[in-house]
Amino acid sequence: MPEYKLPDVGEGLTEAEVVAWRVKVGDVIEVNEIVCDIETAKSIVELPSPYAGEVTALLVPEGETVAVGTPIIRIGADEGAAAGASPATPTPEAEMDIDLSNPAASGGGEGESLVGRNKADRGPTRRARRAPGAEAANKQAQAAFDPGTSPAPELEELPEVSPPPAQTTPAAPSDVRVLAKPPVRKLAKDLGVDLSSLAGEGPQGSVTREQVQAAAASPVAGRAASAGERASRPLATGERETREPIKGVRKMMGQAMVDSAFTAPHVTEWVTLDATRTMELVERLKSHREFRDVKVSPLLVLAKACLLAIRRTPEINSFWDEAAQEVVYKHYVNLGIAAATPRGLVVPNVKDADAMTLRELAEALGGLTATAREGKTQPADMSGGSFTITNVGVFGVDAGTPIINPGESAILCFGSITRKPWVVVEDGEERIVPRHVTTLALSFDHRHVDGEKGSRFLADVAAILEDPASALLF
Repeated sequence: MPEYKLPDVGEGLTEAEVVAWRVKVGDVIEVNEIVCDIETAKSIVELPSPYAGEVTALLVPEGETVAVGTPIIRIGADEGAAAGASPATPTPEAEMDIDLSNPAASGGGEGESLVGRNKADRGPTRRARRAPGAEAANKQAQAAFDPGTSPAPELEELPEVSPPPAQTTPAAPSDVRVLAKPPVRKLAKDLGVDLSSLAGEGPQGSVTREQVQAAAASPVAGRAASAGERASRPLATGERETREPIKGVRKMMGQAMVDSAFTAPHVTEWVTLDATRTMELVERLKSHREFRDVKVSPLLVLAKACLLAIRRTPEINSFWDEAAQEVVYKHYVNLGIAAATPRGLVVPNVKDADAMTLRELAEALGGLTATAREGKTQPADMSGGSFTITNVGVFGVDAGTPIINPGESAILCFGSITRKPWVVVEDGEERIVPRHVTTLALSFDHRHVDGEKGSRFLADVAAILEDPASALLF
């Protein structure tokens, strides 16, 4: 019976973590049916099965990281082959691993990708087990003996029980039948929340992220960490240290930041400005009929200001190609927005943001952040960025010295907007009044972005935030 090996999902990665199983031992599945969710260093990917038949063993428990090529699930022959009534019994050649890089191997249409393709939300619904009797006995015989072993015993000698311990993995978690999206399951696992203790309030009775967070905040409700979780994240008093493996997004981000910090000479400049008029513009846009169904925030105005300022300083949107000894100027802007997620910091980007209207940019930013928070950001959404904004103001932080993302030349840090005393000059007279004040910090690659260019870009962005009407000058 075939073993499905963890495939290379096309990102050049060597390992992945099994986040959640969508099937259990005894389920009968079809080709291309989603069997589990895996987490790579970049995203969570749905993994479809290249085989049809009965699941006889889950070879890797949830939460374990395995290398590409490791068997993760064992799938028996399909029902027709098991009954012996069909002449289409798989040959050894037919049981060979399917080349997942070939879309035709999935049985789908032309251009379909087997791994990570979009598919309608099926939910964690399980297929019913076959009735006991001859089929159950046949299943037992399949699970108990691999090809090449001694002949199977008589069927009447086989008790109707689950497959032998040698072919099984630890029991599925108690929340396996609870409706919840993979990111929600991952969040519940990290916070030690038992999903089975929660009554789903989301679509189709699914458990929502808000329910998990509320249960985690409660000292009693929903808290049922397993023995394995307690071992990896001790909660008992007296524990002085806790070790947590570095993997996934955190590992990728750490390596990228190290590479950037030690290859590009960073320079950071700051400017503190009066953003009162920007805040007034945000309030007017919120009441405008064209923006009533989209999110309008100071970040939207800042993003538009950066796109306009890049026109005057295109070096900000270029990058230093060390291998080719060239500076690559990009005639488009893929605007990256750093987003904090339960999986770590990710930086998806809005493709061709410079060609968008303000309304289109608002929609793109809203969709981008919502997808990131749900843990559904795909690798393609995080590649090809040309300029990044990191909004630390949402955490109440005034400013910072951000590190440039690889393949880019600059990153802008957006601090919190707070009411502070500010000197205002009116009719030649100075007076101190409370104003909305914020700080911007720009880090840039000093190999080809000198102080004059970096300062000009930062001053242009600040000027637009201080007086949004000045955007007409760009």
